[in-house]
Amino acid sequence: MFRSTLMALMVFAGAHALAGDKGVTPTEIRLGASAVLSGPLGAQTKEYGVGSRLYFDAVNADGGIHGRKISYTTLDDGFDVKRAVDNTRKLIEEDGVFMIYNSTGTAQTGAILPLLQETRTIAFGPVTGASAFRDKFNPYLFHVRASYANEARRIISQLKQMGISRIAVFYQDDGLGKTLLAELRQAATLEKMSFVVETKIDPAKPDFAAAAAATEKAQPQAVILGTAGNTFTNYVKAVLQTSVKPSFYGFSVASVDVINRELKQDARGIILTQIMPSLRNATIPAVAEYLKLLREKSPDARPSASQFEGFVHAKLLVEGLRRAGRQLSTDSFIKAMEGAGEISFGRFVAKYSPQSHNGSTYVEMAIIDNEGQLRY
Repeated sequence: MFRSTLMALMVFAGAHALAGDKGVTPTEIRLGASAVLSGPLGAQTKEYGVGSRLYFDAVNADGGIHGRKISYTTLDDGFDVKRAVDNTRKLIEEDGVFMIYNSTGTAQTGAILPLLQETRTIAFGPVTGASAFRDKFNPYLFHVRASYANEARRIISQLKQMGISRIAVFYQDDGLGKTLLAELRQAATLEKMSFVVETKIDPAKPDFAAAAAATEKAQPQAVILGTAGNTFTNYVKAVLQTSVKPSFYGFSVASVDVINRELKQDARGIILTQIMPSLRNATIPAVAEYLKLLREKSPDARPSASQFEGFVHAKLLVEGLRRAGRQLSTDSFIKAMEGAGEISFGRFVAKYSPQSHNGSTYVEMAIIDNEGQLRY
């Protein structure tokens, strides 16, 4: 009886460890993610991957991490929640990844959490700032970017300081948009402010003309956009065809590269929260390193804020993998990160502990200038 119970426990323990650690071999660390690589947000998400792979390639060329090379597989989910779950299950159960790295989407992150918990698989640096994932501690979830709550408070605070009271909100009617709207409402309540109109759009069947007409009717001084990708730019184009000319504010998930490409001169003056240091400040070692590696890969390549975010995610991950030591496992990685305290790359600081995996709170405001660059 005792022997059979002991054997059962040993088998359970072995399977339990294997579920999260089979992506670590003597020569490789396998990472994977379900990401939105097509549709309105696809172009921006691909840039995160470019930045991540730029750093991973440099690490691999230098011998890897304790002799192991990093491999990174991304599967397109088209921003569909079910596909995100199916992709993540495939990556874990069939491809045997060690970690889900830099996956995208708020609803998608919420949907894969039970699977991560079940298989003891870490999700590192998901592209979502939703407070719901930060308010409730999850040992297998590590955030990098600041929360949407941090960004919303910064936007509302700046508008209040500028004396702007007629504020409209435009958002896409999905997990991302609803989350951003909730954070903006909370921030406005704290500042005793309200919105003149909240306009939503169906991302599957968008009517930008109707959304712009609703905005025009409210006559706002400023509009805060709870969206990203082409939904952001198509709405701005539509509003600019009306009689109102408000200031436009967006979250960091809105890509300045997409905005410049789609809006050209009309991008000037758009204000975005930023959760990474400025690419203009090459005195920051991480910025200098990114620019150097980018030039070495392609002298004609143009620096990208979204690429740099992926680069910083990768750099932070590698720091954790190195600290976890040669006997890398799910448990050793968690222990290393929770014991790391503050990890800083210039003004960007991420902090982890056994009580919090929330990462960074770094937020700045930046305006797109006449050259299409973000000016902090």
